[in-house]
Amino acid sequence: MQKTGGSVAAFIAGVTPAKRQRDAETMVALMREVTGREPELWGTIVGFGSCHYRYPTKTEGDVPIAAFAPRKQATTVYLLDTGAHADDLAALGPHETGAGCLYIKDLETIDTAVLREMIAEDYRRVVAGETGSVEFTVTD
Repeated sequence: MQKTGGSVAAFIAGVTPAKRQRDAETMVALMREVTGREPELWGTIVGFGSCHYRYPTKTEGDVPIAAFAPRKQATTVYLLDTGAHADDLAALGPHETGAGCLYIKDLETIDTAVLREMIAEDYRRVVAGETGSVEFTVTD
């Protein structure tokens, strides 16, 4: 994955439906606060910071340290492993999960303090290199 260099503001201005656009604006502010970094576009993903990952299988690439994507059906928040956040997920509010994805249909229905803590914890783990068998190296 690579940064595409587009305008985050223009991208978010084109997000539909309006609820998803509102949530994207909220996510930018929340992730900016948590990471201390400015948002950058990685295709249709809004990322904060960048890192290089390498699996024990030698698969490797570049990804944002923290990221979300405003999709039509839900806002997708990318996490290291949703299973590591079981207690937080129980307190979050309405959501769905995949292995490393958290799907939120409406940020107004969840506890954003819990979401903030989950993002902050994953960000801290990547920066500190505490990510288990996957090696992450911060590149900016």
